[in-house]
Amino acid sequence: MECYFDNAATTRCCQEAVDFMVRALREDYGNPSSMHAKGVEAEKMVKDARAAIAATLKAQPKEILFTSGGTESNNLALAGAAEALKRKGKHLITTAAEHAAVLAPMSRLQKQGYEVTILPVDEEGLVDLNALEASLRPDTILVSVMYVNNEVGTVMPVEEAANLVHSRSQAVFHVDAIQAYGKYLIAPGKTGIDLLSVSSHKIHGPKGAGFLYVRDQVRIEPQILGGGQQGGMRSGTDNVPGIVGMAAAARKAYENLGEKREYLYTLKQRLAEGLTRIPDVFINGPEPSMGAPHILDASFMGIRSEVLLHSLEERGIYVSSGSACSSHRRKPEGVLSAMGLCAQRRESALRFSFCPDNTAEQVDFCLEQLAGVVPVLRKYSRR
Repeated sequence: MECYFDNAATTRCCQEAVDFMVRALREDYGNPSSMHAKGVEAEKMVKDARAAIAATLKAQPKEILFTSGGTESNNLALAGAAEALKRKGKHLITTAAEHAAVLAPMSRLQKQGYEVTILPVDEEGLVDLNALEASLRPDTILVSVMYVNNEVGTVMPVEEAANLVHSRSQAVFHVDAIQAYGKYLIAPGKTGIDLLSVSSHKIHGPKGAGFLYVRDQVRIEPQILGGGQQGGMRSGTDNVPGIVGMAAAARKAYENLGEKREYLYTLKQRLAEGLTRIPDVFINGPEPSMGAPHILDASFMGIRSEVLLHSLEERGIYVSSGSACSSHRRKPEGVLSAMGLCAQRRESALRFSFCPDNTAEQVDFCLEQLAGVVPVLRKYSRR
C-alpha cells in the first residue's frame, strides 16, 4: 500500500487543474499580452482565474497578483512593502516560527539597514501577542505573521494580531497563508490582512504558480521589472497554464470545505491516537484538535528522523523531516527550536500531512508499520 503523507510539502495535481492546463498549453496557448485572437483568449483565461481566486477570499480581482509561488509572494510582500514604506520608518516585526521564505528576506532587509524584531513563540508554537504589542513602535512599518505553521500545524491568532497592528501602529500586516489557504475560509479585507501569500502546489494545483493578495490602497514596490505586466507590479509573460490550473484547484479546494476539514481532522486524530500507543513518541505542537487539520508532527525518541523517514519510504509511506523547502538540508533551528524542544526531540521529529485523498486504511497501515519498525531501529541505534 502506498501512503503519501507529505501533502504539506506538495500535493498531487487534481484532474480539474490538469484539464485547464492542457487547454492553455495546447489550445489557448497565445501570449495574453498579444492583441490577436489567441492572445485575447489567453488573457480572458487569466482574467477568469483572477476573478475565481478573488472570490475565494471575498476580495476584488484587482487585489490578486500572480507570482511563481509562495516564496516569491513572501519576498515580494516583504521587500516590496519595506521599500515602499521606508520613509515612514525601518522597523519590521516577524516571529521565530516563520518559514525561511520570510526569515531569509527579513535577514536581507536587516543587512540593508532595517531593524527586525523576532517575536518568541510558546511551547506550542504560538506567537506571544503581548510581545507583539510591546514591540510595536511609531516607526514600525511591516509585521509578518504566518497563519498555519508548516511544521507543527499551529494556527496563529492572525485576526487578533491584525487588530493590534492596526490599532497601535501604521504598519502593513502580512500573512503567510501557504498552509492555510484551502483549509480555512479567509477574508483578508474583514480581518485586517493587508498582504497574503499563497502557493498553488499546496492545494493540488501546479508547481511554479502562486499569488499575493494586496489590499486595495496598500503600496508595495515591484521587484521584477520589464514589460509591465500585471499593472507593472510583476513583469514577465503570465504563466497562463499555471494560473488557470491554480484557479481550478482553488475552486475545488473550497467546495465542501467544512466536510473536507472535518475528514482531515479524523485522519489526524486517528494517527495521533495510534502514536500514543508506541512508547516514547511525543506529539509536537498544539493538541491535535486545536492545530491545523492536515499537519501532525511527532518525535520518535532514540531514532534520527532521516533514518525513520527512509525506513517508512521502503514500506511505501512518504513523510517529511521538518520543512521540505530547504534543498535537503536538515537544520537544527526552526520552529521546534523556537518552541524550546530539546535536541533529541528535534532530531527525531517527523511531519505527517494529509489531504482528502488519504484514507483511514492508509493511517492504520502506517501505524502498523511504525509499531514494527520503531523498536527495531531503537535497538540498532543503541549499539
